[in-house]
Amino acid sequence: MIEVLVVDDDVRVARVNAAYVDKVPGFHAVRPAHSAAEALERVETLPRVDLVLMDHYLPDETGLDVVREMRRRGHQADVIMVTAARDVATVQAAMRHGALQYLVKPFAFAGLRGKLEAYARLRRTLDGGGEAEQAEVDRIFGALSESTEPQLPKGHSPTTADLVRRALTAAEGPLSAQEIAERTGVSRQTAQRYLKLLERTGRATLTLRYGDAGRPEHRYVWATRA
Repeated sequence: MIEVLVVDDDVRVARVNAAYVDKVPGFHAVRPAHSAAEALERVETLPRVDLVLMDHYLPDETGLDVVREMRRRGHQADVIMVTAARDVATVQAAMRHGALQYLVKPFAFAGLRGKLEAYARLRRTLDGGGEAEQAEVDRIFGALSESTEPQLPKGHSPTTADLVRRALTAAEGPLSAQEIAERTGVSRQTAQRYLKLLERTGRATLTLRYGDAGRPEHRYVWATRA
């Protein structure tokens, strides 16, 4: 089993992410940490931590401060940043300090599962040992860069799917197909088709708004905001 430490200042989010980890075969989440001090204490005292899912915004230090201190103390656990921090400077700093990947909140289970499965493939490759030819080196360095998005059905455009996804993740609340259409420039029918796809794959949640009369309006929210 790959032992995973979830670090997030939000107790509820940490609990959800730990549950996500436990749903992926081959992974086990240890008791989460909610501060930099707790994260360092867990890494110091637990028998083994293979991977840390590190939030950046912590109450006492930043997630990058924790990574720096881990390395200073000689702890070599791998790190994937899982955070709402999306400014380029933070992303670059995470790369420089050895973060293997960067997962921006909010995300659905499928997003985290893809990162974990890619990490497991990377571990299997590295555990093989020996010398590596160029093709093998390329595969190692590209293992976590592979797309974690589910394959789209025939007739669906990745560009349009990304437009709809961005509109949902940027919204402060549920949106209708008409509102998505207005924000993305696609037709209402196209927006509805992609919203239904996101709902079927668990990335969006359908809510209903009832008016004075007639059929309820279908509204969609990104899964982690439901």
